Amino acid sequence: MKILPILPILLPMATAVLSVLFRVDERRAHGVALGGAVLHLVAGILLLATVLEQEVLALWVGNWPAPFGICLVADYLSAVMVLITAVIHTTVIVYARLDIDSQQVHTGFYPFMQILTAAVCGAFLTGDLFNLYVWFEVILMASFGLLVMGHRPGRLTGAVKYVTVNLISTIFFITAIGLIYGLTGTLNMADLHTKVAGVENTALLTAAAMLLMTAFGIKAALFPLFFWLPAAYHTLPVSVSAFFAGMLSKVGVYALIRMFTLVFTTNTGVTHTTLLVVAALTMLFGVVGAASQMDMRRILSFHIISQVGYMVLGLALFTPLALAGAIVYLVHHIIVKANLFLVSGLVRQAGGAFNLKHVGGLYKTHGLLAVGFIIPAFALAGFPPLSGFWAKLLIIRASLESHQYTLAVLAAAVGLLTVFSMTKIWSEAFWKQSPTEDKKTPVKHPLSAWMLTPVLALGLITILLGLFMEPVIRFAVFAAGQLMDPQPYITAVLGGGR
Repeated sequence: MKILPILPILLPMATAVLSVLFRVDERRAHGVALGGAVLHLVAGILLLATVLEQEVLALWVGNWPAPFGICLVADYLSAVMVLITAVIHTTVIVYARLDIDSQQVHTGFYPFMQILTAAVCGAFLTGDLFNLYVWFEVILMASFGLLVMGHRPGRLTGAVKYVTVNLISTIFFITAIGLIYGLTGTLNMADLHTKVAGVENTALLTAAAMLLMTAFGIKAALFPLFFWLPAAYHTLPVSVSAFFAGMLSKVGVYALIRMFTLVFTTNTGVTHTTLLVVAALTMLFGVVGAASQMDMRRILSFHIISQVGYMVLGLALFTPLALAGAIVYLVHHIIVKANLFLVSGLVRQAGGAFNLKHVGGLYKTHGLLAVGFIIPAFALAGFPPLSGFWAKLLIIRASLESHQYTLAVLAAAVGLLTVFSMTKIWSEAFWKQSPTEDKKTPVKHPLSAWMLTPVLALGLITILLGLFMEPVIRFAVFAAGQLMDPQPYITAVLGGGR
């Protein structure tokens, strides 16, 4: 069972190699990718099931002694993130069967998507700061390949902005790594937990922490570093934008949670207070940006930003309840946001455009699509009993318990503005009369089961999460407990490394 932490990385990598061999044959390429995605999903389930029994799994690649070498660590948080990645990976591959055209298949959609999935899982599972940097760079390279796929001018412009900003993030990241290694002599996260307490130059250590916060903040699309996200995501094929929307910013959030619970906890008056302010501004500016848009994917892109603010707020409050809320929010938002981007593709297919001004009447002609939109939209807005309601409730309650009343009010207000955006999409795309059709003769454009099934499947998961939230919250509370008291993590990594 100790090999389980490496399977979510190896399986997509192996699938990527096979996808290269079959990329000229679209049918086989999709079959290979789908088979690899299903195996990846099975590996994610097995990993989480094992972690539920053993709490923390650590694998030292090459059997190097601790704290040297490459270490993969799976605890409650990283295991559930790997499983959610596998779920989104599988649904996106199914959807891509008809969403990705021949040119995009031939230019490497499936290999790039598999490499990206492996790198995301690697970032969740690594126990070493330098290897986190390596996985971030693999994510950047695979993302760039998907961004420029098809050679369209608008897509290339978005790709340049995305890569430029992320290269700046890389500079901050590698500088912080150099400072941390110079101060502590190690980059292993579990070892850093012990070593940072003995650092005499606390000012320089805090500076390194702030550099990391900036690097991860760019990845997570935090204020004021979020402008690259809405500039890039709306230019992509829907399958790619759905995976990006669900996973990429969450890698940055995960890195923030991991480093600012395991390593940088000695000067929370600076680090976590900064995160508190940034989280509030991220929520506010993201939701205001969404309210001003009419392109469905631009609206959803800005809402990624505002919802990331909730997650970082949970980290910044730094209480067990707040961290549990952040974890629930992560799981909920990945599923809901990826689903809404998939829905946007069906809206385009059924109505002919992403721009809400040019679409209408889908409630009458596409009832299943309307249901597919309502479920994640209501969840994102925080309607009970769906998952978003419970996630927001935990964050707001944690804010109140920490006497952060202004932030609690802001979180509730952002939720109301999210309702406004989701209502705008509903009224424009589904409720109003189509601008291109006569009232008496609405035309129904059939939707493919390859594209509709993933939307309904993710909608069902959203409903089940809301209805069975009690075990989900118990899981999140236990995961938050591991973050607040990382001794089992440290023992698994440093005590069993040989």
